[in-house]
Amino acid sequence: MIGVLALQGDYEKHTRILKEINISFMEIRYPDQLNNIDGLIIPGGESTTMNDLMLRVNFHKPIIKFSQHKPIMGTCAGLIMMSKSIQNNEHIKPLGILDIEVNRNAYGRQLNSFMDIVNIEIEDQIHQAEVLFIRAPKINKIGNSVNIISKYQNEIVAVKSGIHFGFTFHPELNEITFLHHHIFSNKTKYHKENNAA
Repeated sequence: MIGVLALQGDYEKHTRILKEINISFMEIRYPDQLNNIDGLIIPGGESTTMNDLMLRVNFHKPIIKFSQHKPIMGTCAGLIMMSKSIQNNEHIKPLGILDIEVNRNAYGRQLNSFMDIVNIEIEDQIHQAEVLFIRAPKINKIGNSVNIISKYQNEIVAVKSGIHFGFTFHPELNEITFLHHHIFSNKTKYHKENNAA
């Protein structure tokens, strides 16, 4: 069972992808629901609003604890929330799951949204996908534990750190399924590897 954080943002698009690839899911609105899932998606949306809603129900510590053993995928605002630090940040409390520094809305306003093709490396295979960038963040810095799995015009747009993945773009809006399938259909393998570490 995979959870999709359903406080704000485009979480329904992620549930459609999971349904399409036959992975069971539930919408997550309260911290105790984390006990019922094997992986979590933090969707795109508005990171300041998402952060405020997470603080309201005390989500930060339970998600950090959850991340110690189970995979988390973040897209756009979800990536921002998973980061270790946010440039010029005054309001958001990041989770620190990915050792990266991000710059929110670095590509501009929604009017500056665009779609283009990127190459994404998954288990030594290159997958080409047309993806959507909407008010996308940029990844300014990465730590030693972080692997780059995609770049766009020499900017980092996707990363992997252990069992966790972060994307500055929105694969769910273009109905790209291979990322969700890779991350969450292998959840048992990731769980065993992480426990053995």
